[in-house]
Order: sequence, then structure tokens, then C-alpha cells
Amino acid sequence: MTSDTLVHPRIAPARRGRPSLVWAVPLIAALIGLSLVVQALWQRGPTITVTFASAEGIEPSKTKVKHKNVDIGDVTGVTLSADRARVVATIELVKDAAPFAVAGSRFWVVRPRLAGSGVSGLGTLLSGAYIGVDAGRGGERRTEFVGEEDPPVVPSDVPGRRFVLHAQDVGSLDMGSPVFFRRIEVGHVESLALDPDGHRITLGIFVKAPYDRFVTAGSRFWHASGVDLRMDAAGLKLETQSLASILLGGVAFESPASAVPAEVAAEGAHFTLAADHGEALKAPDGAPETVLLLFRQSIRGLSVGAPVDFRGVEIGRVRSLGVQYDPASGDFTAPVLVDVFPQRLGNVSDSFPDDAPRERRLAVLADLVRRGLRAQLRSGNLLTGQLYVALDVFPQAAAVAFDPGRTPVELPTVPGDLQEMQQQVQSILRKLDGLPIDTLGQDAHRTMMALETALRQVGGLAQRADRDTLPEIRHTLRDLRQTLEPLQLNLAGDSPLLQEVRQALRGVAEAVRSIKALADGLDRSPEALLRGRKESKP
Repeated sequence: MTSDTLVHPRIAPARRGRPSLVWAVPLIAALIGLSLVVQALWQRGPTITVTFASAEGIEPSKTKVKHKNVDIGDVTGVTLSADRARVVATIELVKDAAPFAVAGSRFWVVRPRLAGSGVSGLGTLLSGAYIGVDAGRGGERRTEFVGEEDPPVVPSDVPGRRFVLHAQDVGSLDMGSPVFFRRIEVGHVESLALDPDGHRITLGIFVKAPYDRFVTAGSRFWHASGVDLRMDAAGLKLETQSLASILLGGVAFESPASAVPAEVAAEGAHFTLAADHGEALKAPDGAPETVLLLFRQSIRGLSVGAPVDFRGVEIGRVRSLGVQYDPASGDFTAPVLVDVFPQRLGNVSDSFPDDAPRERRLAVLADLVRRGLRAQLRSGNLLTGQLYVALDVFPQAAAVAFDPGRTPVELPTVPGDLQEMQQQVQSILRKLDGLPIDTLGQDAHRTMMALETALRQVGGLAQRADRDTLPEIRHTLRDLRQTLEPLQLNLAGDSPLLQEVRQALRGVAEAVRSIKALADGLDRSPEALLRGRKESKP
């Protein structure tokens, strides 16, 4: 091939604006990544921090934040606080969980627990612990929270109302203990706290709707915990509620029936938690009157809290017991302080209104003392030896001075029934001790000897009578029987002797009739006895 026949290549210009398909793959990947980033930023909610006592069960990038078992965030980091006393967990919430970042929200670590409300968190044995959250009702935004050590007993979205109870003793109550109304579980105990002064316990309870409308201003609350077995001056008492209350304790309430329905209690209303059902349903106490009682006898068996009784009605309680020396008498006395509630005395309480001057109340009390009002220790239970204070009117009691200016006022006392019995027994023993026991014993011995001699003599007479007299008596009775047998034969049947007796009896009867006729004639004509009988004319 020559040069004249060579074909020269044709050079065409490159095409522009048409990228290669090779670049489509990374471009698509970049777009997908960018969309994921945008979606993550779009769905990302607020970042908050929650402080816990320890990081047990919390792991960054693994521990979830859940509400009603729905994921609403993740733990992104865990660090120590500045003082190294607690741990700070950083949590990123999803966008839809932004309403949880408000004041009042509560966070806690969900793990297996055994509490008064039951067993919870068993599912975390397989899935691991997570952080639970309960949304607050406040509108203020917050990003820092203090985690709860225990989960809330009642979620904030459960309808109902909360109330406050004040008690002297918590008993067997715990967070989560049930609240009963007519033995139906209607709520739970949410919180327990000791008052700053250390004198009482404050409990927060929650009553679910619609049962919360049964809590009125006049409702009474009491311990319904376990088995209440008491043996005191009133005897043996056994009170129980449901099986749950026996195991976990509980609180019960009731509204006393009245002619005027009480208003429904407001949210956060305060009530007193009584020790038992009987204590809760007592009449309103009103203002107490502290009274001092001085007993000159042993008060063994009397305890703090023992009842003060007036003719079967409990009107107070024993506050304190003691002992003191009385220089005037050179003897020891037992001062007993009692709180008496005059409002429990019915219409007598009209003389003791709460706003009445103290002088007026003491004047009424002084009049009762003048009439014989006294305090006395009485036995309430012979089995346990428990005593109680009884107030009663003793008209025959000796007059005593009453000082209304003393604080507390002193009420006179009389010996108790046991003391009177002991005094009577001691008096009998003293009389027995004064008897000449030795002389009486010698006289009794001589009397017994004389009686024994007399008995021997009687025995001798009996022997002689059996030996001599009884045979003669038997012979006499035999002769008498032999004499009566012929007479019985003569009187039997139609014997001649019996016929002659009958004729004699008829003659006697005719003579009696003649005498009766003569007596009647003399009664009519007594002169016939002198003149003779007049002959009747033909």
C-alpha cells in the first residue's frame, strides 16, 4: 500500500454536558447520606441531662429512654458530676418527645424491683435496664433533671386526686401500699416523709377517679395494715382488711353518715391518720383539757394511751405516768396526766365550748367535783392486768378542796376497786390475826374429847338397847298381833258380832233422833219442862 492510498484518521471534538454513568453511584450514595443526616437532624429533639446516684444499668449508646415501652431517646454519655458524688447521664430525645423536657418530668432507671405496689421491671432481666420517664404537667422548659431512686407509684396521667395524711407512726406502710374504700383498692401511698420536728409522719396518697369523689371534708382515715391484734384494757381485739393489706399494709378511709352530705375534699386536703377503725370514727375531739391525777397506790398495769372512761364512754387518753415524793405526807404518789375531751360528753359539752373562757370551764368542773366527781383506777382486763382511768360521781366521797388556779388542774381521786378489795382482805387478815387461835384450838380439842366421850356413851346405850330392849319389843308386837287376829276374824263378813254392832248403831241413831225432837220441842215451848206436854184436842 502506497502513501497515496493511506486513510488519515478523522478527529472529532469531545462531547460536553453528558457525564459518565460511573459517577451516578457515589452521587446517589451522597444524596442518601445527606437525606439521612437531614432526617436525623429533623427528628432530633432536645438534649437533656439527668443526675443519678449511680450509673448501675446505664451504658452510653445502648441504654434507651422509654415511655410506656416506646423509645423516645438514647443515652449518649455518662460522666461524673463536679463533686464526684453523683453521675450525669446525657440523653438525646427524639423530636416528638420534646414535651417531656418540661418541669415536673420524672426519670428513673427501670430494673427488677419488689415494692408495696408489687413486682415490676421483670422484663429488664432479658432486655437490660432502661430509663423510664413520666411527663410533667408544667409548661416551663427544662434541660436538667434529678433522677428518682424509685419509680413513681402512680403515673401523672392517671385521673384522680392526691391528699396528705399526718400520722404518729408509719406502722407497716410503705410506698405503694394500697388505699381501701369499703375493702376496694382505690389508690396507693405515694410518699413517706418525717416532719422537720420529728414528731409526726407525713404521707402522700393518691385516690383514683371515680373513687376520689368519696373523699369528703369529713372523711376519716386509719391504718388497715396487716393483722391488728391488741390486748388492752378493753379486751382482745382482732381487725383485718384484705389479704393484700395483711401482706403489704394499707390505708382505709370512710365518711361517717350524716343528715347533711359533706363537700368533696379538694386536691391536697390534709387529714389525720388514726391508729385503727374505732379511733378514726370517734366523735370529734375538740380542744383537750389536761388534768392531773394523783394516785396513792400502785399504777402497775396502767400505760400511756390507756382510755379515760366516763360511765362506759371513752372521753380521753392517758398522756404520761410518773412517781414523786410528797413531803407533807412522807409518802410517794403517782402523778398521771390525762387529756380529757369535753366535746365527747354530749350536751354537757355546751358548757365547754372551745372558745369559752377557761374560768367558765373550770367553774363547771368545780361544781362537778363538789357533787362527787372523782377519778379511779379500774381493772379493764383480768387476764392481762391492764388498768384504765374511770371518772364517775361518788356522792358519798369526802369533800376535798379544788384549786381552779392550778395548771394543770388537779382532779381528786378515790381508791381503785382492786385497792379496796386488798384493803378489805387485809382488814379480814388483821382481825383473824387478833383472834386467840391457841385458846380456840385448846377449847376445840376439849370439845372434841367431850364429844367423843358422849358418842361412846351413846354407842353403849345403843348396844344395850339392841341387846335388852329390842327383844322385848319384838315379843310385845308378836302378842299384839295374836290378840288382833281373832278380833279381825269376828268382824269379817256377816259374823254375829258384826250384826249386833249394826243393830246397836241403829238404836243409837234412833235415840239421837228422839233427843233432837225433844230439843226442838223445848225450843218452841220451854214451859213444857214445868207444865208438861199439852194434849192436843181431837
